[in-house]
Order: sequence, then C-alpha cells, then structure tokens
Amino acid sequence: MAEKIRYALIGCGRIAPNHIAAALANVEALELCAVCDPVEENMERVLEQAPEAVRQTVTRYTNYEEMLEKERPILVAIATESGRHAAIGLRCIAAGCNLIIEKPIALSIADADALIEAAESKGVQICACHQNRFNKSIQKIRQAVEAGQFGRMLHGTAHIRWNRNQNYYTQAPWRGTWEQDGGALMNQCIHNIDLLRWMMGDEVEEVFAYTDNLNHPYIAAEDLGLAVVRFKGGAYGLIEGTTNIYPSNLEETLYLFGEKGTVKAGGKSVNVIEEWRFEAQTEDPEAVKARFHENPPNVYGFGHTPLYRDVIAALGEGRAPYVDGYAGKRALEMVLAIYQSAATGKPVHLPLKECATTDFIGRFGR
Repeated sequence: MAEKIRYALIGCGRIAPNHIAAALANVEALELCAVCDPVEENMERVLEQAPEAVRQTVTRYTNYEEMLEKERPILVAIATESGRHAAIGLRCIAAGCNLIIEKPIALSIADADALIEAAESKGVQICACHQNRFNKSIQKIRQAVEAGQFGRMLHGTAHIRWNRNQNYYTQAPWRGTWEQDGGALMNQCIHNIDLLRWMMGDEVEEVFAYTDNLNHPYIAAEDLGLAVVRFKGGAYGLIEGTTNIYPSNLEETLYLFGEKGTVKAGGKSVNVIEEWRFEAQTEDPEAVKARFHENPPNVYGFGHTPLYRDVIAALGEGRAPYVDGYAGKRALEMVLAIYQSAATGKPVHLPLKECATTDFIGRFGR
C-alpha cells in the first residue's frame, strides 16, 4: 500500500469544512496531519465533522510557518483571506509543498506569476480550487465541447444572481476590501467566469465592462459587474454578476451557443443541465438532464471531493492537476480585466501584463 500524503489546511473559515470533508473522503490516500488558523475555535469547529480518532491525531497551529517546519506536509490547502493566498503559497512552495489554493489564486497578475514560477522551479504542483469544473453537469458539457458537438462557438453567457447581506461582511471584515478580497466578481462570481472562459476556448481578445456598488455602502468593492467579452476566433461572451438579488440567492447559470448546439446549465452552482440541444442528437435530452443532475445543499456544490481526488492522482502520476495554476491565473485575469475596463471606461486587451485589486482602492469612494 502506498504511503499516505501528509495533508494540512491553512485557514478554517467559511469554505474550510468543504476542504476537510474532501480530505476525509480521500482518507485512503491523505493523512490529515494539521490545521492552522489564528482563532482556535475555528479549528475546532472545522474538525467537528472528523471522526474522533482523526481529531485526536490532528495538530492545531495558530502559526502556519511553525506548522510547515514541524509537520512537513506534502500537500497544503490554503483557504485564508484571498489577499494572503500568494504570500502563504510562496512560503509553502519554498518548504516543498504542493498546493490547493482557494479561488482566487491571488489578487494580482504579478503574484499569480510568482506562484506559478516558484512551483515550476521547485518541482511542485498548484491546483486552483475552481471545484465547479468537476460538477457532473459541467463535465458532461465539457465532453461535448471537446468532441466538437457545438461546431463553431458563437457566444456564451454567465449569470450569477446572488445575495450577500451585511451580516456576511460583518462576519469577516476582510470581505469586500480591495486589499484582501475584491467584490462580487472576484469572490462570488469567479467560478462561473472561469467556466465561461474555459468553455469558450480560453483565449480572450478584449473585455469591456461596467461595475458599481449600488447596495453595499459598507464595503469598498463592487456588488454588480456587467461585461462583454470578445474571444479570439470571433465568439462573444456576456457576464452578469451581482450580490444584490432580493431576498436570497436566485441562480447561477451558464449558457453556451454554437452553430450546432445549445446548452444551459443552472441550479445553485451550475449543477443542473436545463437545456441540451444538438444537431447531431445522439442522446435523449431528457435522459441527459436526469442523469447529470445534482442537488447540493449550498452553492459550494460537490466539487471539492473529486478535485482532491484529481490532485492526489496528479501527484502520483507526476502530472499537473486538472485545474492548474495557469487556469487559476486565467480566471483572475478575467476579473481584473473587468475591473480595469470599468475603471478606465475603455476596452481592455488581454493578456494583462500588470494589474491588481489594490489598483482600484477608492473606486467607489471608500
């Protein structure tokens, strides 16, 4: 039996239970050796789901550098404030750790590049935690894209119509700040933005956008973003992202329109195929909708467990993860391009050479 991979989690906030659950679901390959958070209660809360035998063997740390030195993990998940991802990631890479980094991978192009370059130099892997790529619905749609069933892609749209109230931001004051987070697009909408870019071929020519803060005067960043994307090859994309929907989350949808196919994924986190129409209709659409349908308890979905499974396989096979550091950078780049276009009132051409969320401090007067 292969030796287990020593695994540790840094950051025990809102998303941390999904990481612990994914690690426990892959317990045959992972040894949960440590968790780290400056607040001890957070660590205890996130470990409540673990069996008692596991809880007794997991070491708790309030200092991640001490954890790296004493535990020497092989795989580390970073689920801290977004603004700390890059600095912690670089320190972990220097210690020889492979990484799963919660979205966004960083808050600047420079930091994303630094992470990728450091990992390649050290010979370790980075996985960007865009877990919705592993949804059953998304995997089925991706197969159709790769098989050419859509023919030439014409346009696609991503809609994220959610709600985040003041209590959400009060719980963690770093949220909604330019230094540590960004707004609705960077925090809530980046998953679907990632899917749109990925499905449309990744190569973006130009972005034009508007952003605003219409209903969240207690945060610095945007609560609404609207963007038009022109992809290389002539296809277009539309992005609508907001946290202003009354009174609660409404939907997250992804539409793809090709010359020979139309698909719509919807539900809480694009977990449901709602339309499946192709010129070469080799499968019953209703059967596809029924088979590739999930009903997750929240917007985080079920993707963390297969994402972890892929990372474990990648380490064993000596390959890059399915969602690697470059994928994380592309999603980040899209959001930063939207921010830059909205701030300047001009189209932004990709690739972006330099841009960071901190470039937009004071954008909405705060």
